[in-house]
Amino acid sequence: MQQPPFLKKGDKIGIIAPARKISKEEIQSAIDIFNAWGLEVVLSKNLFNADNQFSGTENERAEALQIMLNDDSISAIISARGGYGTIRIIDKIDFTNFKKHPKWIIGYSDITVLHSHINNFGIETLHATMPINFTKNEEATETLRKALFGEQLNYEVESHPLNRKGKAEAELIGGNLSLIYALTGSVSDIDTKGKILFIEDLDEYLYHIDRMMLNLKRSGKLDHLAGLIIGGMTDMKDNTIPFGKTAEEIIIDAVKEYDYPVCFNFPGGHVEKNLALYFGRKVKLNVADTVQLIF
Repeated sequence: MQQPPFLKKGDKIGIIAPARKISKEEIQSAIDIFNAWGLEVVLSKNLFNADNQFSGTENERAEALQIMLNDDSISAIISARGGYGTIRIIDKIDFTNFKKHPKWIIGYSDITVLHSHINNFGIETLHATMPINFTKNEEATETLRKALFGEQLNYEVESHPLNRKGKAEAELIGGNLSLIYALTGSVSDIDTKGKILFIEDLDEYLYHIDRMMLNLKRSGKLDHLAGLIIGGMTDMKDNTIPFGKTAEEIIIDAVKEYDYPVCFNFPGGHVEKNLALYFGRKVKLNVADTVQLIF
């Protein structure tokens, strides 16, 4: 995997909105924080446009991202927020220049589309908090700063009753479960063989979590993992007649026949303490009485 250059003071970071619309007020605090880190903020073209729930038309959003990717003076690109919409523009983007001059692409949730697509090029990305969330958790924002400036990331988190102990050293990939499911069979689909898969999700019905996990299993994505990390399974929903299992129980049931380590409740995804993760990088995972993730 190719690692984009780490940032230094004076570098430029671009803010895009490839999905849901955003306002200047919602990201002003993040702009101030970037400035305090010594970074110059560049706002993408038409950043504050609106087209129903989207931050502009598909062509406007694609053009804004394309300009950022092609601008070699910009060292990192972060999505202002998630929502829905990146999958509608990914096939309009030309990554030719980006492959020659990679830069950090940052975000989570809907930005899983960019993570998966770009990791397939052999380029690392950053799964991390986004400007709309910067003031919700200082630790999450600080891990993003450390990741961008190349400081060491080592995490130790509490164990979970459903964890399966073990060790793994492999490339970390993944993102939002619903988006991984939506990308299946496309050019942005991920190859999970021999890798540590991270998944998280928000506001899904439990039966749909089951459907998506079965898709991953039937398509072979769970067969040859080195390890599995589950982040926040947040605000799950159920029907009037209960499904009968939690999201965590659904997931452990889907992987019960395998023997790789499994970690639940990792602080990543749609949780306030959304710790930064390098996707595409080889990491060490140790699931024991506590869980260690070392980059």
